[in-house]
Amino acid sequence: MKLRSNGVLMHISSLPSEYGIGTLGKEAKEFADYLNRARIEYWQILPIGPTSYGDSPYQSFSSFAGNPYFIDLNSLCEAGLLTYDECRNTYWGDRADRVNYANMYEKRFPILWKACDNFRNVINPQSDNYRKDDKESFDIFLRDNKSWIDDYALFMALKDAHEGRAWFEWEDDIKRRKQDAINEANNKYAREIDNYRIVQYFFDKQWNEFREYLKEKEVKLIGDVPIYVAYDSVEVWKEPELFALDRNLEQKEVAGCPPDYFNEDGQLWGNPIYNWKKMEKDNFAWWMRRLRRVFDMHDVVRIDHFRGFSSYYSIDGKAENARNGKWIKGPGIKVFEQLKKELGNPQIIAEDLGFLTEDVFKLLDETGYPGMKVLQFAFDSGDGSNIYMPHNYNRNAVVYTGTHDNETTLGWLQNTSDWVRTNTFRYLNVTDSEGWVWGLIRAAHSSVADLSVIQMQDYLSLGNDCRMNTPSTIGGNWEWRITREMLSDGLNDRIKEMNYRFGRASYGEK
Repeated sequence: MKLRSNGVLMHISSLPSEYGIGTLGKEAKEFADYLNRARIEYWQILPIGPTSYGDSPYQSFSSFAGNPYFIDLNSLCEAGLLTYDECRNTYWGDRADRVNYANMYEKRFPILWKACDNFRNVINPQSDNYRKDDKESFDIFLRDNKSWIDDYALFMALKDAHEGRAWFEWEDDIKRRKQDAINEANNKYAREIDNYRIVQYFFDKQWNEFREYLKEKEVKLIGDVPIYVAYDSVEVWKEPELFALDRNLEQKEVAGCPPDYFNEDGQLWGNPIYNWKKMEKDNFAWWMRRLRRVFDMHDVVRIDHFRGFSSYYSIDGKAENARNGKWIKGPGIKVFEQLKKELGNPQIIAEDLGFLTEDVFKLLDETGYPGMKVLQFAFDSGDGSNIYMPHNYNRNAVVYTGTHDNETTLGWLQNTSDWVRTNTFRYLNVTDSEGWVWGLIRAAHSSVADLSVIQMQDYLSLGNDCRMNTPSTIGGNWEWRITREMLSDGLNDRIKEMNYRFGRASYGEK
């Protein structure tokens, strides 16, 4: 990554849009323009896969597919695949500052299926509306994504046929991918399978246009890879031998975190544990495919729960909490040595937060990847030894005021103890005239860390009603959206001044 640079953290879903959720359309490009004017050089987003139950980007049906919600409907109208009336006469929710996911699930796909029907018409050589370029482009997409697209499309069509039930609740033959059952499903649900292929083509086309625009504006994209995949995902259904499942395809072990000061039961995530011994036999080919895909789509990638490669917390698959789990040694440096052989030196940010041990620090040092520093974790001790205090940083780090899992900085300052708040303000010399939140933004930008990333909610000094996610809770998460009115010229000037003041901005505007 570029030395002394800066970024913003905001997911695609949080963009403004007239259709209920942020998309890859005009508003994404306008936000890139805004970043360019403010001299913000990195835009960090969350995972972009199709979301499942709970709407979390970290629990996806696929590690390779894109989220259909992010497809810009106006672009489909411009391509003649939908009409503006079809899109604008659909109810997308009451609030411009929130995503209504229940409504999105109900309304988005019928609109997309209409676009698929019209697309089938224009790629049919027998049609009066035949478009040769679209047909060739679609064929190239299917060829280039053959390794995952067919399995994903079949998986999603089968989920629809089973009213959304998880794959491990399907009939035994299709659950176990018996060839006769697969052949029958491919024939029976051919149209539905084709729909899911076409939708991914729409996403891919718009994503590539989005990436090209970011390059024009000199904004680099930071993606996010969850270390674990969802149990109810096409990857586990397709290759169950790569995961800790028993003969009945039930989970023998699941991922999570041990009990701590904040949670006496620990965290039971429920994701399947990898069969690392099996994965190592083919040089982690599954991981290489996964990471190659994500690097094709982003400039930099944050690996979530990086410590899980060093050692991971394994819990019995039938446990009701995480109290009795155990730490097991992970594959360590071997995964990243193979990655270097196959992809050279990809730019990776290691999410090294949480319970840290010497083996994690060793792996971070061996890879050379920058770790993360979060200012909200810095001021709960008075002796200056906390690793998140700015005077303890080294340059090879990425500093955040907070992440998507934290309170907003204003919310944290309002809710933390008087002692921590006083300690924070004294250390940073925060003044009322500067503003509480901007004092922490200044601290991040003035630190020696090579990259400083600020949540958009913090630039806007928003409270916890605009928090992106509260871990271990259900409902109300992942919904926050920015409105056009929030992206003012005055805020842009203040961000730009801060970037220049601390040497985190390039000169010139495109």
